[in-house]
Amino acid sequence: MTMNLTRRHAVLGLLAAGLAPAASAQAVPMKIIVPWAPGGSTDAIGRALAQRLSETTGRTVIVDNKPGAAGQIGTDAVAKAPPDGNHLLIVELPHAIAPAVTAKLPYEFPRDFAPITLLGTTPLILFTTADAGAPGDFASFMARAKSGPPLALAHSGAGTVSHLSSELLAARSGAKFTLVPYKGSAPALIDVASGIVAGHFSSLAAGSSLLNAGKLRALAVTSASRLPALGNVPTLDELGVRDMAVDQWWALVAPARSNADMLEKLREQVAAAMAYPAVRDRLSSLGVVLRSSSSRAELAGFMQSEVQRWGAVARNLGLKPE
Repeated sequence: MTMNLTRRHAVLGLLAAGLAPAASAQAVPMKIIVPWAPGGSTDAIGRALAQRLSETTGRTVIVDNKPGAAGQIGTDAVAKAPPDGNHLLIVELPHAIAPAVTAKLPYEFPRDFAPITLLGTTPLILFTTADAGAPGDFASFMARAKSGPPLALAHSGAGTVSHLSSELLAARSGAKFTLVPYKGSAPALIDVASGIVAGHFSSLAAGSSLLNAGKLRALAVTSASRLPALGNVPTLDELGVRDMAVDQWWALVAPARSNADMLEKLREQVAAAMAYPAVRDRLSSLGVVLRSSSSRAELAGFMQSEVQRWGAVARNLGLKPE
């Protein structure tokens, strides 16, 4: 009897040891890195996705904000993270712009990242303060920019979409602006609302709370057609500013050495999470058009084409890596 019990304990010990790695892997939280400050559009997308993935996979999925250096800090953390499926990153248009305007990136985009899926797209909005003394429409805003001292436009750091959009607006309109860098759209929009800076190009997702609170005014959108959620806000093309169609986009990636089968499973889980009605409706209300049905190969081609496109834009604007 004693020998049988001993053998039984030995077998149970081996089984427990065999199951331990799988159990401990599930116990490790999955991190979705957002390389910007909390409160912006990328943060909103990440949190909606993380909550639904937690519900459907049974894992703890958290958003880890790592702002700084125009997104480089959080991005580099994932580039150098273990390829274990526990470190994901939301990349976006600024990642495709950065190689053209940043001299020494600590990673190479998109080479150092494995594509999972495109998440969504949205146009940008030029926001200004809603204070009574501020320009009430785009024409008044531009008239002030052209007749007085240069207006201060906030951007989210060198190479971000708000940075190049500000440069494009100056180039296309002839107005002069002073560009002021911030660590993301959330702090930039707070200072716009307070009148510390005159304006900022950002997404509806980032500016909706301040807009709905009556602290921001939307002057124009960068899309080819008006945004349904802001039907009374004209496009820049309508306002006479040509060749300024800009769509922000977001995609989910992992470290480049990640297992392809694991990434495909993640792609399916993420697509299902983004299609969930509560997630879809939440992001649609923020002006995000969902695109999570894209394949990994399609995303790889898209990211490379965006790097090429925005490199050409930067060269045409005379911007050099700094």
